[in-house]
Amino acid sequence: MIHYHGTPIGGSRQDAARFLVGRHALVPFPRQDDVGIVADVCQSFVFDNGAFTVWRQGGLLDVDRYTRWVDDWHRHPGFDWALIPDVIDGDEAANDHLLEQWPRHLPGVPVWHLHESLERLQRLASQWRVVALGSSGQWRSPGTAHWWKRIASAMEAVCDENGRPRCRLHGLRMLDPNIFTRLPFASADSTNAAVNGGSVTRFGTYCPPTAGQRASVIAARIEAHNSAAIWSAIPQIDIDFAMPI
Repeated sequence: MIHYHGTPIGGSRQDAARFLVGRHALVPFPRQDDVGIVADVCQSFVFDNGAFTVWRQGGLLDVDRYTRWVDDWHRHPGFDWALIPDVIDGDEAANDHLLEQWPRHLPGVPVWHLHESLERLQRLASQWRVVALGSSGQWRSPGTAHWWKRIASAMEAVCDENGRPRCRLHGLRMLDPNIFTRLPFASADSTNAAVNGGSVTRFGTYCPPTAGQRASVIAARIEAHNSAAIWSAIPQIDIDFAMPI
């Protein structure tokens, strides 16, 4: 699977460049600080429309400006795809309308939110090569026992009788080995390395001296793991798998 690390990366720009060399990155529309470095040194990268930030902070996503940004970059050889604008906690009709407006010449990925119907997930999987799964509503916290029950239902809906997903799946904010090693993801993302690279207390006595080095350690621990090849129902579905990396 592809491990996309969310940017911007803390520390100096030199630290950010060292961290990103040879990795895969996610660049959010509201924080394009590292896009130049990403384009130069990453193996590949994707764009995030920033809907999660808008949802948390309030406000409206400038869909036209985001679309122009994607259009400017999508011919770059390292560009994989962009998340199509969506409304987190919005209704299915609103999100379907945004999908209809997306220019077909741009490589886009729709988001299925966990509070939406399983029927919509199945429809997206039949129409799109890649579908992103986003935690929302009462399932907004990945890794909880409640969340695992919902994601299990999603996997049963989107995978065939052999546990193989009907399209490529991307896990939004799911780049946690305790999560993606149990799911048949083609890719996943998180800002774990970027955010926690600045945490000295996370490492204790033997703490790497710079934020970039700490981020690299976190990323390496994540990248040592791969996703599951197929979906297999988890017997201990009531266990909370949320554990620190």
